[in-house]
Amino acid sequence: MKINKPRGTRDFLPKESTQRKEIENRMRKVVNRWGYEEIITPAFEHLSLFTLKSGEGIVGELYNFKDKGERELTLRPELTAPVMRAYVNEMQSMPKPIKLFYFENCFRYERPQKGRYREFWQFGVELIGSKNQTAMAEIIALAIDMLNAAGVKGKLHIGNIGLVKTILKDQSVEEQSAIMRLVDKKDYDALDTYFKEISISKELKEQFKDLISANNQDAIEKMHSLINCTNELMEFKKMLSYLDVYEVDYEIDFGIARGLDYYTGTVFEVYADGLGAQNQVCGGGSYELIKLFGGQNTPSIGFGIGFDRIMEITKIKPTCIPKVVIISKDNAKKQAIKIANTIRVNSDVSVHIDVMARNFKAQLAFANSICADYALFIGEKEIELDKVTLRCMKTGVQNLLSIDEVINKI
Repeated sequence: MKINKPRGTRDFLPKESTQRKEIENRMRKVVNRWGYEEIITPAFEHLSLFTLKSGEGIVGELYNFKDKGERELTLRPELTAPVMRAYVNEMQSMPKPIKLFYFENCFRYERPQKGRYREFWQFGVELIGSKNQTAMAEIIALAIDMLNAAGVKGKLHIGNIGLVKTILKDQSVEEQSAIMRLVDKKDYDALDTYFKEISISKELKEQFKDLISANNQDAIEKMHSLINCTNELMEFKKMLSYLDVYEVDYEIDFGIARGLDYYTGTVFEVYADGLGAQNQVCGGGSYELIKLFGGQNTPSIGFGIGFDRIMEITKIKPTCIPKVVIISKDNAKKQAIKIANTIRVNSDVSVHIDVMARNFKAQLAFANSICADYALFIGEKEIELDKVTLRCMKTGVQNLLSIDEVINKI
């Protein structure tokens, strides 16, 4: 009976797996250079961890289940909540700031479509313990550095939920949240309808819509006119000045809402070409979650990168190591194994010996079929001289060499 892979999942064959590992390693090098350390959390958590953060409505999107002890568990749908849980459990006494990164697979039960899968990978960063604007600027600059390392050029949009909510200060928390969700979806018709339902003034409605559709200096000026020169606005502008030092290009966009109630201040998103309408590859900002999970109220900043979307558009190819195929007859098999081990220990190349009992001609055909860079022949003459014949498969040139000479050449 043939069994297919579950819907919404993928098999990564060697070529694709190699490329994914190349991009992952490039991004890891970036976060390491910025001083962030890896955290790994369980693949499944208590269901309440995610319903506390996102509400009971998220259950329909989860792979949740009861274990043999009747405990409600779920495969993780994202990684911010598990990291915050780990912080509350084990890291509250650690020196601040705590700078963490993660790269793990996540699971959501949703309709599979282009660029969206039920199992997907997320590369994320969290900075816990600082609400200073230098920290916010660092996080944004780091996100751009990681995307650049992956060969992705994106358009960075920056907003501030705290400033936008200041304009809505006369509305209830529930109304503010509903408005921000509609802003996040860019559903302006529904926003008009909702404004009528809550009887918001026509003047405020027009001012608000003008603000969220403006950008850059125009957006700053409109924000100034609505809330004057508050400390929060000055802090936001200070953060932008730090980004200028990082030489990060950005667009100010107060229409960014991130769709999640726990964001508190600056938020940002990065959009890339080549992905159609669903072109967001990175998003994050400042948020408060730790108190929700039983810890002391602690400022946090972070972002997540959709690794699968990155892989759809990156043009970077993996760095390939040379392939060497050792070709020998049965009477030289032990010598072939010995030489293969010597090369593997002393060089960074991929070494193949025959494990299929092929004849001499078939072994050479195999070397051609896998696009080997070199074929290394071991016969009676080579054994007698304690040397090998090395052939460059591209040029056909071959030489009789010692093992040391082979290692230096390849």
